[in-house]
Amino acid sequence: MDIKFVGAAQTVTGSMHLVRTKAGCILLDCGLYQGHRRESYERNKHLPLEVKEIVAVILSHAHIDHSGAIPMLVKNGYRGPIYSTPATRDLAAVMLRDAAAIQEQDARYLNRQAEKEHLDCDAIVPLYSDEDALRAIALFHSVPYGFKTYLSPHVSLTFLDAGHVLGSAITVLDVEEDGKKQRIAFTGDLGRVNMPILEDPQVPEGVDVLITESTYGDRLHDDIAKMDEDLAQVIHRTFERGGKVVIPSFALERAQEIVFALKGLQAKGRIPKVPVYVDSPLTVKITDIFKLHPECYDAETRAMLQGRNSPFEFPDLDYIESMDESKALSASGKPAVIIAASGMCEAGRVLHHLKAIIENERNTVCIVGYQAQHTLGRRLVEKRARVKIFGVERDRRAEVVVLNGFSAHADQRDLLAYAASCRDKNGTMQRIALVHGDPAPQKVLSDKLVERGFERPFVPAQGDVLEL
Repeated sequence: MDIKFVGAAQTVTGSMHLVRTKAGCILLDCGLYQGHRRESYERNKHLPLEVKEIVAVILSHAHIDHSGAIPMLVKNGYRGPIYSTPATRDLAAVMLRDAAAIQEQDARYLNRQAEKEHLDCDAIVPLYSDEDALRAIALFHSVPYGFKTYLSPHVSLTFLDAGHVLGSAITVLDVEEDGKKQRIAFTGDLGRVNMPILEDPQVPEGVDVLITESTYGDRLHDDIAKMDEDLAQVIHRTFERGGKVVIPSFALERAQEIVFALKGLQAKGRIPKVPVYVDSPLTVKITDIFKLHPECYDAETRAMLQGRNSPFEFPDLDYIESMDESKALSASGKPAVIIAASGMCEAGRVLHHLKAIIENERNTVCIVGYQAQHTLGRRLVEKRARVKIFGVERDRRAEVVVLNGFSAHADQRDLLAYAASCRDKNGTMQRIALVHGDPAPQKVLSDKLVERGFERPFVPAQGDVLEL
């Protein structure tokens, strides 16, 4: 038995890990790679997997960098089960179709632009269609937290709450081969403790091998009170300039967290009366799914719902679905807060809003999540003087503010504490593998783990194999 690290190895995108057993290959996550448009397209077009060898797919959560290549897998012939929590299945049902629609819309737009500018380049073709996404959704099997499910007579799966996004799960695999048992725990993306809306991450017992994300292995997040105050200050000074605040946001979880924070700030009178728009049909659908899964909420959020005080609604908030409304919002010069996907500014309606506001110093781009290398979001974080939007270089005059406190990822303190908790519940944890992180944070986290008495973690590059 071994584990082959196919994606999210020394990078934070395209999560894919193969657990290879005598019973067949089990794929942990199947995410899209996000980065340079052309590079991403080429990497995602050719899955680095032998589809016929895979007997099961286990999805940790619905974010596209973990789930978005599943329709590609199905397009290439996969017909086996896809295991997830019920909430993740409901979210994937809308997110995968939305990913297909965005690919088709972007392909049409870029091909039109190329034709207008008489560019000599190949036409862009979507990676997969809505039909591929629908076929993938039909293969999902929902498994609630804490229920053991047998994938084969000698391999079982149990999900624990990862506390990262709605339905996110820590995958616990129990594998028996040649009379020897191994327990593998894969964190997916690990959440933070004491965050609003969701429960804290759960810790499995008896772990032999821990595969853990390491996104923020080199830093600590600001506390919740500070991130709310920082957001309020951003809105105040932009409003005083008569500008717009555009918040690129993942439609799943981050958008809901920002809405939750704005609701609280408005109720306390800490922000001016300014219209807030969630410009994302996907976010509207996801927020409706949130309302269907109170089993994932913490006690405070459940109490709000029971009191008919929705955490995702307040008087100055509007959810926008139609393209005409979105275009009118982009064209308007009035102050507003606009929350729009995608979170890394690589696709979707946020690109149109950024195009409209980026060259005006009255406006602000507020970054509230991790931005992978080679994405427009990362170039904004780096505060480059010029950025390319829809293939055109533009002067960046808008203010850029980075609020890392809103991250749904565990920081260094959380990651170290989680590894220690897994060890304390076992005492014989053999190996730790660090995935879903860039090399610099992984090096820092690896050193910190060694200082705390752990064996040097395995930090795989793409294609590396960990023998068990």
